Amino acid sequence: MTISRTLAGLAIAATATIAAVATVAPAAQAATAANAAAWGPYYAPGRAAHAAGTLTATGEDHADLPTADVVRVSGKVYDHTRPAASCGWAVFRITYRSGSNLPFRQHAVRDCSYRAPKSFSFSYRDVYQVELKVCAEAKSAKPSLVCQYAGTWKTLYLSK
Repeated sequence: MTISRTLAGLAIAATATIAAVATVAPAAQAATAANAAAWGPYYAPGRAAHAAGTLTATGEDHADLPTADVVRVSGKVYDHTRPAASCGWAVFRITYRSGSNLPFRQHAVRDCSYRAPKSFSFSYRDVYQVELKVCAEAKSAKPSLVCQYAGTWKTLYLSK
């Protein structure tokens, strides 16, 4: 008799534990997913290339200069140009905090393989803003000045 009562008690305790985990797990997943935001697809002029992905900002600090402690960007860039001499570019402009200044740096991802996407992932600290520009142009080591400065930047993240 005591063995069956003990087993019944363990079964009830296990069921209660599973029910508690089932109610806590969605809340934890929702809290994690709330920080991640999908972006894109954003296209180059003429739809010659496009990029899409996710951005996760953690540890936002709104004391003096609002910044995120860490911003992680991941995604894929697609080249839709047939010539092997052309590439699709995803150029990111990351504005970060340095003391009381807000300088920026660029992070570029190139894909020169027709319709075969290139995956990327990177992260930066003390980020104020992340912007994106997608271009398609001749194969080179870095994006051209036309790609970098013509047209408009798409804002993916802005700390408020």
